[in-house]
Amino acid sequence: MFIRGGDMRILFVFIASILMALGGLPQKTESAKILATLSWPGRSQYIFVENYLKALAARGHQVTVINTFQNKAIPNMRFIEATKVQEYAQEMLSEMGGSNMWQEFNGFTRIMEKIVSFTLDDEAVQHLLNSGETFDVVLAEMIETPPLYGLAQHFNATLVGFSSYGTDFRIDQSMGNISPVSYNPMIIAPRTDRMSFSERLTNHYEYFLEQVHRQLVHLPTMERQYKKYFPKAQKTMDEVLDSFALVLLGQHFSVSYPRPYMPNMIEVGGLHIAHKPQPLPEDIKEFIEGAQHGVIYFSMGSNVKSKDLPQETRDTLLKTFGKLKERVLWKFEDDQLPGKSANVLIKKWYPQPDILAHSNVKIFITHGGLLSTIESLYFGKPVLGLPVLYDQHMNVERARRIGFGLGLDLHQLKQEELEAAIHKLLSEPSYSKASSQISERYRDQPQPSLERAIWWTEYIIRHQGAPHLRAASRDLNYIQLHSLDTLFVLVGVPLLIVGLLLKLSCRLLRGSKPKSCPFADKQKKQ
Repeated sequence: MFIRGGDMRILFVFIASILMALGGLPQKTESAKILATLSWPGRSQYIFVENYLKALAARGHQVTVINTFQNKAIPNMRFIEATKVQEYAQEMLSEMGGSNMWQEFNGFTRIMEKIVSFTLDDEAVQHLLNSGETFDVVLAEMIETPPLYGLAQHFNATLVGFSSYGTDFRIDQSMGNISPVSYNPMIIAPRTDRMSFSERLTNHYEYFLEQVHRQLVHLPTMERQYKKYFPKAQKTMDEVLDSFALVLLGQHFSVSYPRPYMPNMIEVGGLHIAHKPQPLPEDIKEFIEGAQHGVIYFSMGSNVKSKDLPQETRDTLLKTFGKLKERVLWKFEDDQLPGKSANVLIKKWYPQPDILAHSNVKIFITHGGLLSTIESLYFGKPVLGLPVLYDQHMNVERARRIGFGLGLDLHQLKQEELEAAIHKLLSEPSYSKASSQISERYRDQPQPSLERAIWWTEYIIRHQGAPHLRAASRDLNYIQLHSLDTLFVLVGVPLLIVGLLLKLSCRLLRGSKPKSCPFADKQKKQ
């Protein structure tokens, strides 16, 4: 019995195809022990990484999560619930205000100081610190809480960061990345990458002021806490800040703007979005699908609660919504809302992505948080932003400039302005068109954000922290990084030589003790 030539070729192709398929499988990563810290009292930051952490656990990794609320049991996941911070959440948020920027920065430092204390003083966290347990990776939320980053050196683990709002100059500095102030707006400012001269001037001033505050106030405060909780630390706080192997950024250029990154700074904006929306609860589904003129979805996120808005602001919202022919879904944290009209449905919680995915939902009235902004763009919904804090002002301004949304001042909300903005978003197709175009660009990716985040995390694990990704810029001081020493030689030395030659010329032309330069004397004679 023999195999004919044609059959031999078919068999060869078949075997080669199998070998190529096997060779194309992703590299196997051994199960790792991962500790994730999410110390902020709002749920938004956890929502950003929730699917990611669950996916890591589903792939066999042992995931421990320190967060600030109660959690449901999940296989391969252990939760340490440091909930005491919730008792002071509203008080802490009130610290964000201030009559000037320096006071606002002071308030931010006080908030971070309390968050660190509430987390590391927690009994279960203390038990973990003293347990002798080890971890392979510590996932740290990069919200300027370096003592929490210190958990990595305590457990001798690789430090990986994540940021739900994307990057800023502080994260860039940690990774050795460049962050020109000329087109990178401060994260708390209502500016975009396209700034006028006056905006760039203001941006630079605010950057300088925050840098000064960070060096003189914030980092010294954090260092005192670091030494308190890690008196026998293997690394200094500065060394910990310089030890991030990877950072996952909740941003994407299609919904933001093009900017440089290091190879270990990975955009995973939309990490929290499930690509297949889940079925809506029946009462919400009926409310949406029974709306003849469509639905408006209104949510202020997890940090700002609608029930805590001033009564005047709530009355303005109620009167405006009551005059609409559209129905309104309002995330409201109380069971009752006096004065609510029949076209408004309130609930303490809504499955936000699943609602925005519905075709009968027309616009999204939002606080302007980045997660909500990305969700609205992913599903092609125009936004009306009512920003309150941090990056929300920048996100809303970007929506206005790009053309997929409008913004209003929540603290001075006027019924006429609110009605006009809603009518404009509903009646002018340009906003919906802009949202759909950005949605199309965002969805055009080689892989989903979740897969990208998992691949890079396991890459860091497989390569023991991937030190080959560390940029040389992280090992240079300020003078070296900005080439001030070499510029001094290239510019200063020629100027010095020219000065010496002029001085020598004067001596040669006027003798050994010149009183003045011969060129000046020549001018006098003429």
